[in-house]
Amino acid sequence: MSTIRDDRRYSREHEWVLPLDTTGQLRVGITDHAQDQLGDVVFVDLPKVGTDVATAEPVGAVESVKTVSDIYSPVAGKIVSVNTALAMSPELINKSPYDEGWIFEIEVADPAEVEGLLDARAYAELTAE
Repeated sequence: MSTIRDDRRYSREHEWVLPLDTTGQLRVGITDHAQDQLGDVVFVDLPKVGTDVATAEPVGAVESVKTVSDIYSPVAGKIVSVNTALAMSPELINKSPYDEGWIFEIEVADPAEVEGLLDARAYAELTAE
């Protein structure tokens, strides 16, 4: 069974968001469930810092031995940082999807949008289906 953390919100596309501070910035990654479904991650196409993105817009991709899967932005905003460690060690997404395997950070356009994402219980119900 996949790990789901209570301190995050989740998208239906299997991304998680974690508020970093009071500035409206979020850290984003893919869930333990998503990395498990993908299998061994071999490459991550990171979004470009400074890019304005819309909710549910593809911003990058994760390539595994099985498939390539888009990474979607769970909220609208501006990409402010990416996890450059993934360029050399994409397997961090498999080993630590909620910590070292984060993908990007975004400055949220509308902080209320985060409340519309799934909480841990709702995400658990989604992945149980």
